[in-house]
Amino acid sequence: MTKENKENISAPKRSIAPVAALKNLSDITIFENDYFIAINKPAGVLSIPDRMQSEPSLKDKLLEKYGSIFTIHRLDKETSGIILFAKDEATHKFFSKQFEERSVEKFYMGLVHGAPTHKAGSIDAAIMEHPVFKGQMVINKKGKPSLTDYEVIENLGKYSLVKFQLHTGRTHQIRVHAKNIGHPIVCDPLYGDGKPVLLSAIKKKFKLSKHDEEERPMLSRVALHSYELKFTDEQGNNFDLTAELPKDIRALIQQMKKHN
Repeated sequence: MTKENKENISAPKRSIAPVAALKNLSDITIFENDYFIAINKPAGVLSIPDRMQSEPSLKDKLLEKYGSIFTIHRLDKETSGIILFAKDEATHKFFSKQFEERSVEKFYMGLVHGAPTHKAGSIDAAIMEHPVFKGQMVINKKGKPSLTDYEVIENLGKYSLVKFQLHTGRTHQIRVHAKNIGHPIVCDPLYGDGKPVLLSAIKKKFKLSKHDEEERPMLSRVALHSYELKFTDEQGNNFDLTAELPKDIRALIQQMKKHN
């Protein structure tokens, strides 16, 4: 989920190793101008450096190119999709305020277990950090107000493709709210069963290839994608930017349609 971070990180003096999961920035850039850049972040890549500097992040890659960059919001490591970075302090301040005031419309696509009873609805449930398990969130009336709208785009049998709109930006908000309505995000280890999706579970007459000793999962990461951002920049220009679903989720949807 998104989380405001108002610190600017200048280009580090240390050399940054290439981010293996990232292609050339030009290949994953959705939009760029003098003020900000919108990137289609691959799954498995950190948005910004973690405290331990354990691995290179998308921000590290941007720092290599621009020398300095400003964090507006962030996505969970396993979540793919559109994310914005500011190129100067004034733009960063403007967009941070936009996110804070909920002026930016944020839409996600996700695969959930089962089929929600209601095709569309709102999940209004406060979220707070779990009192015991650090890094995990939980529904609690003492938590921060959290609102998510959802719409079932397609029922795929075992799973459903759902569009979510975030009205607040709590940590793991969609994942927590999806669990709350009884339809957790596919492959979610914190709020679902965490099990990878295997073709053998979808295709009735599945046969393992002679070249493979064991079946490779079709999907093993949290099936959530930041799909669309709608906003107005400081110059008064209206933007509606989208990031198409990544290959892993598209391939799974195709197989579900084929064998459902």
